[in-house]
Formats: sequence, C-alpha cells, structure tokens
Amino acid sequence: MNRNRGIAAIHRAGAAFGIVAVAGLLACAPAWCAGESGSAEASAEAASDRGGVSLAIRTAGLAIAAALAIGLTGLATARVQAAVGAGGTGAMAEKPELFTNILVLFAIPETIVVLGFVVAYLLLSSI
Repeated sequence: MNRNRGIAAIHRAGAAFGIVAVAGLLACAPAWCAGESGSAEASAEAASDRGGVSLAIRTAGLAIAAALAIGLTGLATARVQAAVGAGGTGAMAEKPELFTNILVLFAIPETIVVLGFVVAYLLLSSI
C-alpha cells in the first residue's frame, strides 16, 4: 500500500509542476505580445503574412505547447522511474550485482525529459 501512495505522490508532484509551468507561461504571454505593432495596417499585413493568425494567439499556442512538452514528459518519466525504482530495489535486494544494470535502466527515462526541454526551448525560441 505504501508503494501506491508513493506513486500517487509522484503523479501529484508532476501534475503540479505541469500546471505551474502552464500558468507561468500564460502569465508571461501578455509581456511577449506587448511588442506587437499598434498600427492597424501593419497588424493586418503581418497577420496576412502568417496566414491570418495573430501574434497573441501564436504566442499563447507556442507557450502552451512548450508547457505541455515539459509537463507531459515529466509525468511520463515519473511514472516510469517509479516502476523501475520499485522493481530495481526488489531485484537488488536479491542480487546486489545488478546495481549497474538497474542504474542504467533508471537513467534511461531521464532522456525523455531532456528531449522535452529541448522541444520546449525550440518552441520558446521561436516566439
């Protein structure tokens, strides 16, 4: 029963991180949009160059996508590491020589988060 509580705590922490990331990026969106030009002709011309999508909607969409890239990869990694950690602890209790294999299996899911950060950086750098 303690294992399920631990997994639930990891899920809650990952969900809280994702919510905070989305809220933070959405809070910063007005500041990013403040640089938009004030003239109606310039705005209409810029919107037509981007296929009719306004800068504010584009910025908000990219911010939400970046938050989802980090939040969802964090949740996925937490779930996988919880399973690998629980199984690895049991395996190492029986065979201590499996430490390096379990350590490698525990580190592999971290690459998912690194890729999520890379995707989020690329999205945010295009704003």
